[in-house]
Formats: sequence, C-alpha cells, structure tokens
Amino acid sequence: MASEHYFSSSPESELKLRQFHARLAGHTYELTTANGIFSPERIDVGTQVLLGGVPTPPPGGNLLDLGCGWGPIALTLALESPRATIWAVDVNQRALDLVRRNAEALGLTNVNASLPEDVPEDIRFMTIWSNPPIRVGKNELHGLLEMWIPRLEPGSDAWLVVQRNLGSDSLHRWMQATFPEEYTFTRASTNKGYRILRARKH
Repeated sequence: MASEHYFSSSPESELKLRQFHARLAGHTYELTTANGIFSPERIDVGTQVLLGGVPTPPPGGNLLDLGCGWGPIALTLALESPRATIWAVDVNQRALDLVRRNAEALGLTNVNASLPEDVPEDIRFMTIWSNPPIRVGKNELHGLLEMWIPRLEPGSDAWLVVQRNLGSDSLHRWMQATFPEEYTFTRASTNKGYRILRARKH
C-alpha cells in the first residue's frame, strides 16, 4: 500500500517472503527478506559502508543494532562476536520476525530481536552499530538517539551511517550540541556519499 513505510509497526501488505544470497562477515549465506521492510532486495549501500568501515566488534557483552531491518548488521555482529549478546531492535514486527528466521537459519543463538520497549532498561551496550531511520523525521530521530546513546558503556562507541545529503553534518552538529561533555562525536569516514559518525562515551 502506498502509505506503508518500513517504520510501520505492523505492515498491512500481504507477506511475501523471498530468498536471496548476501555476504556477511566474509561468507555468503542464503537469507530471507520480505516486502514491507527496509531494503528487502539487498544489503543497502549505507549498511555496506557501515559494515566495511567499523572496527571489529567487542568479543562479549551486549551489542546493539538500532533499526535492524531484516538483520544484516545484527547477523554480522553475531557472526563476528559469538560470545556476545546481540540486540536487534526495530519497531517493525515483520523485520523482527525475519531477523529471528535468519538467525535460526545461520545457527545463531545469541541474537535477541526486540521491540525498543522490550529491551531491559538496565542493559548497557559495549557498542552500537546503526543505519538509523533518517526518514522518520528529525524529532523522531533525535529522540531515538537521546534514548539509546546514553546506554553505551563508558569507554564504548556508537557507529552511525548517515547519507551526506540527508543531513549527516547537521546531525553531527546536533549531537555535539546536545550530549554532555563525557561524549565526543567525530566523522570517522566518508564513502559513497555516506558518513560514518562515531560517538564515544568517555
């Protein structure tokens, strides 16, 4: 339906599953996507830029994929850090179902696909990797980051990929102006029209 967005909580279109092959953590896997979610045909360019530009994730602790979609970031975290607990967070129930399906297909038992409100409030994250949902609008996006970035462990980083022409530089300035002095925000890299922004909690 025309008004349906990937950030709808319950897509109303009829579910149409599709299989495709994607390369994650250096290996190719057969995965499942569907309509009514973000980038169902492929790993989108922003996510590719993020996965190619971040350091190896921490080997343990809680790791967060914020706005997980069908799961390329969460699955990569789970494959690279099998002893960590991966939280794949999205508002789209169909996306969460696909993350669970793909994690099971890959034999990954360390992925929790969850609605934001279902993540226990006392959990803190050793890293956050996110291709955040820019198109939800500035206020929604700012609220999302104000909710999750403070849940970084001290000494840990969040890595956000944002398209340059969709406001990466203004988002960078907003974060610098909004968060307290214990945080620093830097532009880690630029590739294919995307910026990777690094948020560090000291």
